[in-house]
Amino acid sequence: MPQDTQTGRLTAVTDATFATAVLAADRPVVVDFWAEWCPPCRVVSKHLAELAEEFGDALRFVTVNTDENPASTRAYRVMSAPTMLVFRDGAVVGSIVGSRPKNHLRQSFAGHLDG
Repeated sequence: MPQDTQTGRLTAVTDATFATAVLAADRPVVVDFWAEWCPPCRVVSKHLAELAEEFGDALRFVTVNTDENPASTRAYRVMSAPTMLVFRDGAVVGSIVGSRPKNHLRQSFAGHLDG
């Protein structure tokens, strides 16, 4: 599961750091909304850690624990875990709800890279 600190290329963000880490980012950001009680979240987290390495600096990957950060979870109407939202220039430009194969995630995220 995601950690409370930066782990490799996955960074945990909180309600307090969300605006700076995500909305003001200088590149697209994939936000993984997860929960401890969610078994599929573990699979997605592993995929995201691997994809973060693959994408390098082109995409930023962060995690939000939905139970510990209710303001961000409510603000983006996250109703299910895992939910991945892609932000660009402070706006949601893509979403994936539920566990998906790593190849599906890779293709979805690649569509948000600068051409």
